[in-house]
Amino acid sequence: MGLRWRVGLGGSGGRGQLGGSWGVPAVGHSLWLLQRPQRLGPALRPLLGRLLLAALLCLGPSVYSPGSSAATKMPSPQTVASGPELHNAREPVVPQIPAQGTRKASSEDASSAHREGLRPGLGTLRRAFSKASQWASGCAPQEDPGLLRRSSRLLFRSLRRARDEGPAADQTQAATGPGVAHGREAPSRAIDGVSPQSSTGAGPAELEDKSVADLITERKLLAAFEQLRHLETRLVAEKASRTFEQDPTGFARRAMDLCLHYDGLAAEIGAIVLETLGPDGVDAAVLAELARVVRAEEEAHPEPPADGDFLCTPRHWRQHWEDAVRRSARERVQQVSAGEAPGSGLAQLLDELGRLVRHDLQKVQLEVHPAYAAAGYPAWEAYRRAFHGAVAQRLQELAHDAHGCEQLYTLLDWASNVYSSPDFLGSQDLALPSEPLPPLLAPDVWARLESDYASFLETKIASCFDGILQEEQSRWVAAEAPDVLQGHYHTSLSVDVHMLVAQHVKAAGVISAELEATTLQICTRALGLFLPRFEKAFLESGAVSEPNLCANINACEEFRTHLLARFPGSLEELEKPLVAATCAFQKQLLQGFQGDVQPLFKVLCTKAWLTQDMLQPLLDKVVAFAGHLEHVVPPRAQETLQEVHRYVVREYLAQALRPRERFRGVERVSGSQKMGLDAQAIGNTFQDLGSEATWLGRAIPCVADILGETYKDDIRRHLETLIRSYPDIRRDHVLAILALRRLGHRRNQHLLTHAQDLLRAVAKAGGPGAAEGHVLFEEIEVPTSMDVLVTCI
Repeated sequence: MGLRWRVGLGGSGGRGQLGGSWGVPAVGHSLWLLQRPQRLGPALRPLLGRLLLAALLCLGPSVYSPGSSAATKMPSPQTVASGPELHNAREPVVPQIPAQGTRKASSEDASSAHREGLRPGLGTLRRAFSKASQWASGCAPQEDPGLLRRSSRLLFRSLRRARDEGPAADQTQAATGPGVAHGREAPSRAIDGVSPQSSTGAGPAELEDKSVADLITERKLLAAFEQLRHLETRLVAEKASRTFEQDPTGFARRAMDLCLHYDGLAAEIGAIVLETLGPDGVDAAVLAELARVVRAEEEAHPEPPADGDFLCTPRHWRQHWEDAVRRSARERVQQVSAGEAPGSGLAQLLDELGRLVRHDLQKVQLEVHPAYAAAGYPAWEAYRRAFHGAVAQRLQELAHDAHGCEQLYTLLDWASNVYSSPDFLGSQDLALPSEPLPPLLAPDVWARLESDYASFLETKIASCFDGILQEEQSRWVAAEAPDVLQGHYHTSLSVDVHMLVAQHVKAAGVISAELEATTLQICTRALGLFLPRFEKAFLESGAVSEPNLCANINACEEFRTHLLARFPGSLEELEKPLVAATCAFQKQLLQGFQGDVQPLFKVLCTKAWLTQDMLQPLLDKVVAFAGHLEHVVPPRAQETLQEVHRYVVREYLAQALRPRERFRGVERVSGSQKMGLDAQAIGNTFQDLGSEATWLGRAIPCVADILGETYKDDIRRHLETLIRSYPDIRRDHVLAILALRRLGHRRNQHLLTHAQDLLRAVAKAGGPGAAEGHVLFEEIEVPTSMDVLVTCI
């Protein structure tokens, strides 16, 4: 019988546990398990293929050589005739007595025939490996591929060396006999059956009859580790005592079995972590025991051995646990996208992602962290960072596929305001102290998202302004009068623009200050381009009227005051287009008024005017027009009213300086008195309306005094008052006024010379009217008439 050694890879312990002997029967058991993987625990199933490979390497190439009997049926472990039956360590082993016919045959022929009948063919091995691989790929839990590779790298070198020395080892085994071989490897039975009480002290009685694989399957992790640690210590001691000098393959077999069970325990740790956040969860006691096992392994293997042996090498289970936590978080986060329904939006996906992350982290805080903390293991930081990394990876993927202004903003808003919110976990009481986490999105990715969002936003805002213009045009076509709100004409233009700008700027502000400034610049440029278009479209429409013009003036003024006040230092470039639009609307408003009252000035300063009240219809028009100005915001209303006041005085003087009829004698005196009364009526009317242009009140009375003055020497005094009050008066105006008086050649020349000297002095000194920008006579055109020529001559 070949060299055999028991391997405990699952089962229930005692007589019924699954196991085998290294040699041909071990291959048979392994193939039988490969074809029935459900008989193993979930953590050990992926390791069975490696175990069979190790058995094949130990047996040498003869097992799977083409010349072997491939058609022989592989028996199950229960039907293998060679080797003792698998017993519990405390049960006596009853030897099997061979039959009489078998005893007559030579031992060499029987042994050869027996081995030949049990060796599987290459086809059988391939079918078994294929079946196990197909099952493992669909059902086996994911394991760390580097874990087994680290723990068994040096081991397989020894196995390859032992395979090459196989024939010599077989001869040695034949010389020593089966009993010797069996006694040499008896210590390995502790993995398969009962562990020595010295390894765990006076432990629970129910753990004494269980193998390491059973303990791992039942998730009694600490007990399994203590048994493995005891076996590892004993194996190291036996190696140091040179027990395996004559049997290096035996040492390799036992060491590999130990490593496989260590890897199985590590795989079970990963499986527990993956199940922790699942629907069923994991008991807190199991989590606490997991933490104690990791700490116990770190204490047992603090650093690699000095001789470089793979035994007692640190297993890095803490790193393995952290990797499993990250894998668990990644799989949980990926579940959200996996269940995404076609057509569902990014906002819905992020909402589901937030609920899942919030639920899992709350579970970690309330259930998982306390269980680990009881064993002195910090779990919160690991889970927090794992989920942070998983969410960051998922957002990177979503950012790559995000298109359009809405999707980009949704992504930015969720990252900066939802996930990063202090109350993301639902309660401040749940917050645990943690180190600062890295940015959810890399700075370059964040900058790219903001840039893409700004580009889409610029197009969207321009489209919004197009919609506002179309809405205003439809209102003009419908001839809708503007509303009066708080005493002022109001148009929806100001509301629409204010809402558009404020909404986007506020939305960008909750993302970042840089995006807010960029959005404000976009809105400023778009509004600056919109105002000239709006002005042109309105003035070309048929909706030009006093109420609509006043409403548009109010809208521009609100833009200047409210927007500039709300965003100081950001909208200076809007000042110029706003002033231009306001002036255009005011000019159109005044032109409408001037066209309405211009015919009423033609009846003034006539002989009919001397006996009739020709001024009242003009003043009535002024009062009616001022009624619209009452619904204009005060700064612009006062400017317009003063402009109307100046226009009325200017046109009155223009009519007086170029009269249709000349007054002489009594008519001239009557005309002077009439002008005084008109000046008083005009001044009182505009004063009642609230005009602040008091500087206009002296113009008409001065001309009236010159025209009606009976003392000719006082004409010089009235002329000086007129020139000092209105520095923009010219020599032509003085000649026209003197022509109305007809004083004579010498006196006219004297007054004209004095007026020219006074004009030069006032121009040199700069009169108060010129300093304040008051213009009145400059805009009055005086034609050259015969009377003026006579006055000059």
